[in-house]
Amino acid sequence: MKASNPQWKQRLGAHIKPELATEIDIFENELALKKQGKIDDKVFAETRLRRGAYGQRYDNGQRHDGVESRKLNYPQEALTKGPGTLWDAPGMERIKIPFGGLNAAQLEVLAELAEEYSDGIAHVTTRQDIQLHFIHIEDTPALMRRLAAVEITTREACGNSIRNVTACHLAGVCRDQSFDVTPYAKATAYFLLGHPDVQNFGRKVKIAFSGCDTNPCGLVRIHDIGCIARERDGQRGFEVWVGGGLGAVPYQAKLFDEFLPEAELLPLTQAISRVFARLGEKKNRNTARLKFLVAKLGLDEFKRLVKEERAILTPDVRWTAYLADVRKEQETARRPVGLVKIDSEEFRQWKAANVYAQRQPGYATVTIALPLGDITSDQLRVLADIARKYTNETVRLTVEQNIVLRWVSEADLVDLHKDLKAGRLAAPVAETIFDPTACPGTDTCKLGISSSRGLAGELRLRLVENSVTQDEAVRKLRIKISGCFNSCGQHHLADLGFYGVNRNKNGYATPHFQVVLGGQWGNNGGSYGLAIGAVPSKRIPEAVDRITRRFVAERQAGEEFQAFIRRIGKAECKKMLDDLGTLPPHDQDPTLYTDWHDPREYTLGDLGVGECAGEVVTPLEFQLTACEREAFEAQLAMEKGDTAGATQRAHEAMLNGAKALLAWRKAFFLATPDGIVDAFRRDFYDTELFFDPFAGGKFAQFLFRAHEHAAESYTPESAHRLIEETQLFIEACHSCSLRLSTQTPVPA
Repeated sequence: MKASNPQWKQRLGAHIKPELATEIDIFENELALKKQGKIDDKVFAETRLRRGAYGQRYDNGQRHDGVESRKLNYPQEALTKGPGTLWDAPGMERIKIPFGGLNAAQLEVLAELAEEYSDGIAHVTTRQDIQLHFIHIEDTPALMRRLAAVEITTREACGNSIRNVTACHLAGVCRDQSFDVTPYAKATAYFLLGHPDVQNFGRKVKIAFSGCDTNPCGLVRIHDIGCIARERDGQRGFEVWVGGGLGAVPYQAKLFDEFLPEAELLPLTQAISRVFARLGEKKNRNTARLKFLVAKLGLDEFKRLVKEERAILTPDVRWTAYLADVRKEQETARRPVGLVKIDSEEFRQWKAANVYAQRQPGYATVTIALPLGDITSDQLRVLADIARKYTNETVRLTVEQNIVLRWVSEADLVDLHKDLKAGRLAAPVAETIFDPTACPGTDTCKLGISSSRGLAGELRLRLVENSVTQDEAVRKLRIKISGCFNSCGQHHLADLGFYGVNRNKNGYATPHFQVVLGGQWGNNGGSYGLAIGAVPSKRIPEAVDRITRRFVAERQAGEEFQAFIRRIGKAECKKMLDDLGTLPPHDQDPTLYTDWHDPREYTLGDLGVGECAGEVVTPLEFQLTACEREAFEAQLAMEKGDTAGATQRAHEAMLNGAKALLAWRKAFFLATPDGIVDAFRRDFYDTELFFDPFAGGKFAQFLFRAHEHAAESYTPESAHRLIEETQLFIEACHSCSLRLSTQTPVPA
């Protein structure tokens, strides 16, 4: 049922809210103008992004089983529609699902759209969105109308806007919550959707809600605006955090208000939006997030400006209109309570991993673990039927790329397990080491460096067969993987985190992953890890095996993984993995130089090997490796509480990285900090030789900022960020040398 003809349009229109219908009509008109060449490319890029429409890459792509390319399962003749198409190939459509809430009818529409417009797979993201890949831009208005007919929108799913408002998937049923944050998340999402005060941002804003402090379901502390439920003297309110964010360099959120009365929630988010729209960076996207504005102004000044803005807001009835019904909007059960019967060992394992006992006696929330967040159209239909059979269609997406069914009677768990198993939805791995999170990586993302989904798929297979995962403490570890430094896979928060980088090994560009340890998934994303070193992609499973086996062998009684890592120290962790970085010559084992489930040579190109067999590793490689060591020594200093020593080593590592590139290019420079920075700006920044194809000059600015503030004192938090920036600058030095080596000869 493609909604591209007038009849379908008319029939769907009867079910679409007027404001959504108008928005889609506007976009369709803009699309028509773009086809006529009457809208500039950059302007149309922003307008389509604000409707959730992304471009995607096509040079790679793996299915969730890590074997077949998703692209190859899409009709080859449909990959391009010929002359006049807006994209050379289909793109991706992101669909907003506020607080992750879905019903059966919505699941069925998503199934239809995935089947008719995509490759039959819907992808759940770490922000409780749904993404459909291989979507033609010309089909997006029809797709949007089909969604709008079941009250789903793609508006502001991307672009410089308020992104999807997320919330704990256990909100309302959690045993630890203060109260159900669902209606507050819903009110915030729809109050800010299309609001005139959120249309002039320099970058995106992300908002999250959590019902408690400790559980990670909401991840409040990694958001631009985070709200934790609080009760004081019988009144509801929120502990509000601002200025958090992951990305290349993560920032911990700052406490804005210990107790914000519930009636002030919407006016506060509006006031923050206005301040950000007015004072946030607009020209330099690399520093345009709210976290940079809070850091620039300081928390106290930011709070003053927001309170000043709040005082002059024009009253809006929507601020409090929803509160009258908050306590009435309660989910209910479909089936009566009863006793659970364990009928097999298979069921017992599934129940132990995937079933959460709700605060309401006799009822449970059941997690459906999706391989890398993927669910097929057929499975969506099965899930819709199950949701109707066992619940009042109380379905939610999670930030770990899974789906939960809430309000399942414990008496129905055995039958539910059988139905899920028939639909291949009963894997007993929810929230365990067997259920890694991964961003799209090189499959479809234009920023991907290494195959995050390919690695995650491989780890899923290997860990199931690994005896070390029989240990309960290992089973509950989280693995999170990003294809690049941007942390879309949330690697900073994982027990075992990885992000994609590249290295020159024996004359070949080779996919690697940086290993990140020290992150905290609990406490709403309580702390961020740091990278300890890069390991070839094909050897990451061995790295995971070594780390987990040592944890099992040497942990003390009751010792958690984070405490174990702190006790043995980062130096010992790095030592454990150092030998994995040495690869045999390419002709002995070429598979080590390729990415997961991709038989081609790694796409950054063959750098070649010189005639002198002894010169396999260039002086530049040696120097950049030394810079990595210096950055790691900065981590060790931080670990000992030596903030001054840590920042000094980080500064030196960046300067030495810049110096190495200058020497490699045979540039003239004075060997002083000022001389190195000036020459680097002249020869690499002003010429744009250092510019990353997607990040531009972002990483060079880390060097300039560090040099400018070299004489200043750092706090442990700002030193942590400096070390993160140092590591990224050195990665950019590696990438720059690889690009220049394959493009132009080094000047004589």
